[in-house]
Amino acid sequence: MFYVYRIRGVKYPDRSNTGHREDLKQRFSDHNQGRNVSTALYRTWRLIFYLAFEKKEIALDFGRYLKPGSGKAFARKRLWKSDP
Repeated sequence: MFYVYRIRGVKYPDRSNTGHREDLKQRFSDHNQGRNVSTALYRTWRLIFYLAFEKKEIALDFGRYLKPGSGKAFARKRLWKSDP
């Protein structure tokens, strides 16, 4: 399975990150252990959303869709309503 996920900072709830990975458990651990440059400063993270896909291409496309403005608006309205 391939996953698209959203994490939010525990200490910094205004910080969040959307990503995609095949091994979600390992990737989440990497974020919380500071192994990702873009999220290391805002540790600790909590997982607020994930979606599983059978095909990598579909997961990548959906993950890319969520990053720009229209995808963020869709996600705020339909996927994670409590996002600041």
